[in-house]
Amino acid sequence: MNTVNGSDVRRLVIACDAGMGSSALLKSQLAQTLAPYGVQVEHAPVDRVPAGADLVLCHELLAARARAGAPEAVVKTFSQFLGDPVFTEIVEAVKSGGRIAG
Repeated sequence: MNTVNGSDVRRLVIACDAGMGSSALLKSQLAQTLAPYGVQVEHAPVDRVPAGADLVLCHELLAARARAGAPEAVVKTFSQFLGDPVFTEIVEAVKSGGRIAG
C-alpha cells in the first residue's frame, strides 16, 4: 500500500473505464475545490493513467487495473460518484497535510 502526504499531492487523476460523464463531473468538482492548494486534477482511462500521478481516484471495481497501471501512485477507491466519503477524506487531507493511503 502506498501513502502520500496530502500537502504533497500535486497531480490527482480520476480514472474511469468507459464513458466520461460522471467522472468528468467529479473531475470538475475536485479541480475547483483543490485548485487553491496547487493540485492539478485530470481525467484518464484506467488503463492509461499518466506517469507522475500522486493520487488516483477510481471506482472500487477498477482498483486492480489502476494499481497495475500506476504502481507508484496512491490509489483510492469509491463506490459512488456522488457523495462518497472518500472525496471529503481527500480534500481534508490535502488541506491539512494528512496522510493518504491506498
